[in-house]
Amino acid sequence: MSLTHFDASGQAHMVDVSDKAVTTREAVAQGCVVMTAETLALAQGGAKKGDVLGVARLAGIMAAKRTADLIPLCHPLPISKVSLDFEPDTALPGIRVTATVRTTGQTGVEMEALTAVSVACLTIYDMLKAAEKSMVLQDIRLLRKSGGKSGDYEENA
Repeated sequence: MSLTHFDASGQAHMVDVSDKAVTTREAVAQGCVVMTAETLALAQGGAKKGDVLGVARLAGIMAAKRTADLIPLCHPLPISKVSLDFEPDTALPGIRVTATVRTTGQTGVEMEALTAVSVACLTIYDMLKAAEKSMVLQDIRLLRKSGGKSGDYEENA
């Protein structure tokens, strides 16, 4: 398999998507912030800094929209949807963060979904680090994507 971000001589380049069909594309990514039960309680409304998850939601949305500014070879895309869901999980304990990103375009939004999750997790860490510096960000991954030449993908499918 060849990597699309390198030309025949091994030089990095932006993939030419001009011949690709415009299709609806969606990607869903997820990650977790693992913390103590006490810190999880703060994240759910007890933090002095305010609405931790609301701030993380805005940060994730903003990150998805700025992905091309952060990842050198990503195309700037007209994003039509970004949503972030936060699921407190006492079994971790921590918070599962899920981002869904959609566009109609010539390339996918996997990187936008992964960036949204990553920045949302980082924001949760930032908002709660005064309570717990040992929180762990883990399992950031693509769950599924649809649309485009490579077709659909689903983790563990």
